[in-house]
Amino acid sequence: MALRLGVDVGGTNTYVRRVLTALPALTTASISDAVLLNIADKHVLASAKHPTTPDVTQGIQQAVQSVLDQVPQASDIQAISIGTTAVIRLCGPFTHGTPPFVGFPPDLKNFLKGPCFLVSGGLQIDGSEIATVNATEIESACDTIDKENIQAVAIISVFAPIDLNFKQEEYVASIVQAKLPHLNIVCSKDVAHIGLLERENATILNASLLRYAKKTVIGFQKAARVLHLTCPVFITSNDGTLLSCAQAAKLPIRTFSSGPTNSMRGAAFLASLQSDISKESALVVDIGGTTTDIGMLLPSGFPRQAAACHELCGVLLNFSMPHVTSIGLGGGSLVRQDSHSKRVTIGPDSVGHRITSEARIFNGVALTATDIAVAAGWASIGDVSRVAGLDQSLIDGAQKAIETMLQNTLDAMKTSAADIPVYLVGGGSILAPDQLVGVSRVHRFPHYDVANAVGAAIAQISGTVDSFEDISSTPISEVRKAIEAKAIARAVASGATPDRVSIVESEVIPIAYTTGRCRFYVKAAGDWSGDAVPDEIDDADSSSNPSSENTIAYPPAMSDALPGETFSLDSADSILTYQPRVQDNQWFLSEIDLEWISDGCYVLGCGGGGSPLHVFLELREMVRAGAIIRVIDSGSLAPDALIGWGGAMGSPEVCSERLLGNEYNEASTELWAFMGITKPDVLCALEIGGGNGMINMITAATKNYDIPIVDGDFMLEHRVQWHQTTANVYDETGRAVSLLPCAISSGDGNVMIMTKAKRDSDVDAAFRAACIEMGTFVGHASRPLRVQDLGASMIVNTVSLSWRIGRAIALARKQSNIDQIGQVVVDAVGGPRTAKVLFSGKIIDVRRRLYKGHTIGEVVIATLSADEEVQDNSDRPEAKFDGTLTIPFKNENLFAEHTSPDGQMRMLATVPDLIAVLDAQSGSALGTPQYKYGLRVLVLGITAAPQWTSTQRGLELGGPSAFGFPDTQYKPLGVYCKPRSVIEEYADST
Repeated sequence: MALRLGVDVGGTNTYVRRVLTALPALTTASISDAVLLNIADKHVLASAKHPTTPDVTQGIQQAVQSVLDQVPQASDIQAISIGTTAVIRLCGPFTHGTPPFVGFPPDLKNFLKGPCFLVSGGLQIDGSEIATVNATEIESACDTIDKENIQAVAIISVFAPIDLNFKQEEYVASIVQAKLPHLNIVCSKDVAHIGLLERENATILNASLLRYAKKTVIGFQKAARVLHLTCPVFITSNDGTLLSCAQAAKLPIRTFSSGPTNSMRGAAFLASLQSDISKESALVVDIGGTTTDIGMLLPSGFPRQAAACHELCGVLLNFSMPHVTSIGLGGGSLVRQDSHSKRVTIGPDSVGHRITSEARIFNGVALTATDIAVAAGWASIGDVSRVAGLDQSLIDGAQKAIETMLQNTLDAMKTSAADIPVYLVGGGSILAPDQLVGVSRVHRFPHYDVANAVGAAIAQISGTVDSFEDISSTPISEVRKAIEAKAIARAVASGATPDRVSIVESEVIPIAYTTGRCRFYVKAAGDWSGDAVPDEIDDADSSSNPSSENTIAYPPAMSDALPGETFSLDSADSILTYQPRVQDNQWFLSEIDLEWISDGCYVLGCGGGGSPLHVFLELREMVRAGAIIRVIDSGSLAPDALIGWGGAMGSPEVCSERLLGNEYNEASTELWAFMGITKPDVLCALEIGGGNGMINMITAATKNYDIPIVDGDFMLEHRVQWHQTTANVYDETGRAVSLLPCAISSGDGNVMIMTKAKRDSDVDAAFRAACIEMGTFVGHASRPLRVQDLGASMIVNTVSLSWRIGRAIALARKQSNIDQIGQVVVDAVGGPRTAKVLFSGKIIDVRRRLYKGHTIGEVVIATLSADEEVQDNSDRPEAKFDGTLTIPFKNENLFAEHTSPDGQMRMLATVPDLIAVLDAQSGSALGTPQYKYGLRVLVLGITAAPQWTSTQRGLELGGPSAFGFPDTQYKPLGVYCKPRSVIEEYADST
């Protein structure tokens, strides 16, 4: 027989969690599950559960021994699968404003940060080099690293995942290894995907864990040897595939969240044993003692992966992770009933592993969800008489609460409105009812309680390719086929059986602003051949006990953090009493101000403009280093004052990897020199929506040109093309006289200046074509304008407006008032005469495609059913909505059209009025790329500034017809309210 032994180790006591959260040793116990499978016959031979001991090795041994005692053929087991810092950045002139560790929480940053080197190297999106690697720079870095006694090095190159020719990271690693052979070295392309900061973060965390990972993996190997198992040992990764011990020791971060993946893969295997279940998408519900994890299982038998970015302990990451939602529902969840309303709530607090002593059915006094399941007849465990006297209303209310919690979360995880099967696993799955709304069938399989160990036992070998490819001369289908073949070859090279490898993920992602390249992400997986023996680690590499407390170094306390890095407002009162610093009619921005402005800019982006996150992080670093950023009112400017303005142009795919360099500063400097200007008197945002709302602040800071920002912009939101600005609205020539001359810069030596145009739209068209040739992301500076020539074209106080929106969102979060976030933002922008909540509900459909460099499509939102609504026991009036809302978008949201239940259609808002979609559960703005089925959202409408609505030309440039809807008539949403200046409000109080 071909036997596989799978073990899933509970993560409560793992070193990784304790180090990353900087907590003292945890005392709660978790469970090690073990299962023995006959792979050939697809048969579960034995299973066992055992509490995890502080010594992980011992806990594994005990769980495995329990299984081996049940099966005499232990000698036939093929393999065991166990589910369980200087920085060198190759970037050339880019990314310097957002250095390594820029997004880390202060305590973790202080604990992990070593010397950082930003050196020559990196690639463009087309695979060409930004700059070649300078070996002398790397050797000099090695000298510094050696002096500071660093143990691990993370090497990160811009666009490293597509670097198959130059292999810059590998070259740098070879130089470092030759000079410092004792170091642990990690290359980012081995860890994660496109997205520089997130991949770098993952690489840093991975490097910091290498020494302990090696000790832990050796512990796993020892556990197998003590049990006289001579087979090789594998460790499951977070994407459901296998790592050798050597791979896991090198890439421990790829084992994060492998538990939920194991459960989903195990559920797929158990489902395959049932003759009446076909391969299809299903939701896996893993209910444990404290929480429920819910993930989507694809027909391939692998879990759906999480979004491009996810967060771990405050650090953004982007390596493969299963898309899992967790809620506070488990067998040990506490049950309460309000004495007045009789409303029943479940959790999120839980007795956890103490359920066998504290739950009522086990002679305890706590009323748990398991007690309810027994009282309702869903399970027969413990002493039933202990719950026989429970009031029926309590039982019914608890059952309904459990049902609602599951249904709401299940629906949010679905990708369409169609009913879908559910596979129940985990020891707490007795809590779930047999029928759920939106579920075609609820399945419970034999061995459901050890599905996680089953998943570990059946894990496969994978090969992945994440690459940007030229599709200008070869059909996409052929390019995809070639990439899939490359992924299969990688899986086979890693030990997969050649004739049993298949493609489990294959995605083609268009790149905005270019038609000649696409991103391809492909993963192949197949069964281990059993022939290739995976690399293990020599026990001589580590002699200490991996669970020993003396191997753990904790981060310094928050009080030891660096000055300026703990500046935060941690309560509603602190937000309410916070006053921005205004002196001599100048507003000096703090990092709190910047954070609120960033959140507000994303709301005002109306789905477009890109996230301001990277710009905010760069500005925050500057402020922490002592830079000063000033904002002034437009009314304080002299008539002959010169206003510089502009922003960035290009693809979001580029700016997520090749972060900002000097492109906008260079475009501005070159344009000013061309016009004979040293520098303008002030700078102004091209648009307040998205990242461009803040990019001028970098140029204006004392670190650069030391000039103030004017509180205003030339759009109020995000517009798709450069000529769609209010400065151009008031230019009746139609030849972009107010824009030209203007300049674009690639940031690495290429500059173009345009002086004349036949039509204003030609400016955008010409520069976008050049933008592609210059790296698909450029800085763009427009002709500086005199105040006396502006007329009414500037929309004033929009920096203040974004600050007020961000402040309102922060306050709503601290006051636990997110359910009223729509009204909170309405009040912040001027009240109900100016803005309104247009709709609330959940996204039920999203369609998008790339057309002429722009993302176009539409999102459909439907109201929530009564069971989906969050109960609100307050006396606040609630707005009621019905039917559906459809929002077409072309990078930004274009109009909101309501369809009533009887089929009547009505336009609620159109451009140039602002239409923003917010995440109803966090209050954060959503960009159009973030729209996905199941998200709970609310839609805001904000009346446009009169610069767009008071003239026919304004409506022609910014109204529905400008976006391809000539038959849609603009009707004002309300009355525009001029935002109040922050300087005006706080000038007398600081």
